[in-house]
Amino acid sequence: MESGSSGGRGRIEMLSLEDARKAAALAGLPPRMAELSVFRMLLRHPKLAQALNGTLGTLLAGEHLDARLRELVIMRIGWRTASVYEWTQHWGVARVIGMSEQEILGVRDWRRCKDYGLAERAVLTATDETIDMGTISRETWADCEKQLRSPEALLELVAAIGNWRLFSSLLRSLEVPLEEGKAPWPPDGAAPA
Repeated sequence: MESGSSGGRGRIEMLSLEDARKAAALAGLPPRMAELSVFRMLLRHPKLAQALNGTLGTLLAGEHLDARLRELVIMRIGWRTASVYEWTQHWGVARVIGMSEQEILGVRDWRRCKDYGLAERAVLTATDETIDMGTISRETWADCEKQLRSPEALLELVAAIGNWRLFSSLLRSLEVPLEEGKAPWPPDGAAPA
């Protein structure tokens, strides 16, 4: 299980912050990535770190899938897969883009969340189906098509689900620790059963 508190070691030793910054510069990664525990580990393999960062950058800058929908997908994956690092990191991202605590926490039991409309319900259903079955059902795909309205948004949705599912597995398998000073499972410390 991935570390639930800041300051852990992880299964692969992280580079020092100084070495991570040097490796990030050589790999062409933004300096801020070197400060993240996950990249302090990944930068031991610069080509892999570079490739994963490229996908992250493309999806986080998403031109077609609404950032709020993307963050709901990520938070749902973090919750369903018990990825404390993913949940904790993206809690901050979701708050920065203006999501309320109630909106974010709704992913824990999204079917009962009154803050979600048809678009949110479609992408969360697609997320759950992908986690459970490895694919999005025809019915849910049709709902996503109605709500997202473009092939590019649908592509970004599928890529986002796959990418953050991959990151959840990576984070948990490597036991990537939270950065110093980060409290796990914001805002209330509640973790999935």
